Amino acid sequence: MQYDLKIENGMIVDGTGAEPFVADIAVKDGIIVEIGDCTGSASQTLDAKGHIVTPGFVDLHTHYDGQISWDQELMPSVNHGVTTIVTGNCGVGFAPCRAADHDKLIRLMEGVEDIPGSALSEGITWDWESFPEYMSAIDAIPHTVDFAMMLPHDPLRVFVMSERAIADELATKEDIAKMRELTTEAMKAGAVGFSTGRSDFHKSADGEWTPASEAHPDELVGIAEGLNGLDHGVLHAVNDFNQEREGDQFDLEFDVLEKFFRAAPGHKASMTWMQRDLVPDHWTRIAKRTAALQDDGVELFLQAAPRAIGVFLGLQSTFHPLMAFPSYIEMAELPLATRVAKMRDPAMKAKMLTETPVKLSGPGSAIPPMTDLLIAGMEFVAEKLFRLDPAGGGEVDYEQGAKSSIAQKARDAGVSIWDRLYDEVLENDGHALIYFPAYNYTDMNYDAVHTMLTNPYVLPGLTDGGAHVGYICDASFPTYFLTHWTKSRNGDTISLPRAVQMLSADGADYLGFADRGRLQVGLKADINVIDYDNLNLKVPTMVKDLPAGGQRLLQPVSGYKATFVSGQQVIANDQITDARPGRLVRAGQ
Repeated sequence: MQYDLKIENGMIVDGTGAEPFVADIAVKDGIIVEIGDCTGSASQTLDAKGHIVTPGFVDLHTHYDGQISWDQELMPSVNHGVTTIVTGNCGVGFAPCRAADHDKLIRLMEGVEDIPGSALSEGITWDWESFPEYMSAIDAIPHTVDFAMMLPHDPLRVFVMSERAIADELATKEDIAKMRELTTEAMKAGAVGFSTGRSDFHKSADGEWTPASEAHPDELVGIAEGLNGLDHGVLHAVNDFNQEREGDQFDLEFDVLEKFFRAAPGHKASMTWMQRDLVPDHWTRIAKRTAALQDDGVELFLQAAPRAIGVFLGLQSTFHPLMAFPSYIEMAELPLATRVAKMRDPAMKAKMLTETPVKLSGPGSAIPPMTDLLIAGMEFVAEKLFRLDPAGGGEVDYEQGAKSSIAQKARDAGVSIWDRLYDEVLENDGHALIYFPAYNYTDMNYDAVHTMLTNPYVLPGLTDGGAHVGYICDASFPTYFLTHWTKSRNGDTISLPRAVQMLSADGADYLGFADRGRLQVGLKADINVIDYDNLNLKVPTMVKDLPAGGQRLLQPVSGYKATFVSGQQVIANDQITDARPGRLVRAGQ
């Protein structure tokens, strides 16, 4: 056979932004060897007539750091056309790490990223200490998709400073020098970059701030300098600009990030970008300062989502509206069916709705202050609470107006908001999910999101694949990007060629991966064949498939006829195959 794989008659959307064209694609030894009229015979032939053929997607922002050590499939990212993921975001991860600190990092990830600690404890193999050892250990495990790794700040700080790292102490010059040395070591081993987190909402499961959340600028600068002299490596930061504190902290915090980004000239950087209700002007201020840095030669990019960054509230979820009521707290640990039975008693409903919710956050609590604010302001919050399938058929609609909100349903029924919420969470035997678009929905539409997605310095990101598994299911972002922005939204749209370019080539270029992100001869055969006309998302469901019985949200998707990684098929008609071609991408090597 001349080829290993031939994809025939597909509409090629090649990732360059060029107009689509009909052609065949031929693959040999994991590489694209011909595009056009491929006349040779092949071991595997796939007819893509009526479908689009795209490069595999690059997901810059996941949290599979623990899951990747036991899970070869890497759902749900692989189900949405993603063929390369990046771990180590937000400054959290599991390497470097000494044996004595295993539990610290598990508690940290459990709190920050809502990954069940029991699943992490049972699932993580821990056959590493240094970051290069971690990379090699994970590389030895076959996976569906490729993965690149950033060195995260929190475990690095704990590794160097031990207990001082979590006692809010400043790093000494010697600490910073050691962290810089280990950063360089990780980069030379193939790490793709370094990440840090400075969020007031990130806490460990014990309610403690993350070790690096208040790191002094000198520490950030010292670590970033570990990239200097290397021809690869990016910097990444998450920051909510201390929106929970008194006074405007925006410029002070951005100044810290600017020092961090400037400390590694010639290296690209990115930061999270979203619209927040409490500080609705921050996202535009971020855009202005980013443009100014770009004009000054600092290659800073902004990771944005294609829709709201929202949470699912329900009796199965990590959070829900009734969780702070005393009567509910008394039954919170009972099985779901038992809770539902108790709550269906009219006497229990009457009792609970007369109670005053208690404060859940505070010292020693991993629950973020935002939860208390939301419950206290539920009369307002309910204006932004929805059922994702307003028609009841399972078809999702993330961009709904006020008319379909829980608040409006309560008004239409002539009952209180709490009365309506009580009934909503009991629907479907307590499996119902209520959607709350926490970010990017200040104006009850996606006009701001469109502005973000068309910014010249934007990168698609923030899927958080593998994280927040009890209340978020955003790994479906690539599919939503294609179904909503390229064909479904009235008014503002993004062309299909540009959307595919953003999902593939833009991420690959940012990371410095010249071997992927486009459908071109000589590049890696990471390829999607998508039934674009019938690409579809359904309402997420909660499944218990993590170690130790841990649960997570997964979102049914249809339309991925095939996904190939290095020419091997990992998805066939939306189902994962037995192929495991995914490997570690060692940057700079």
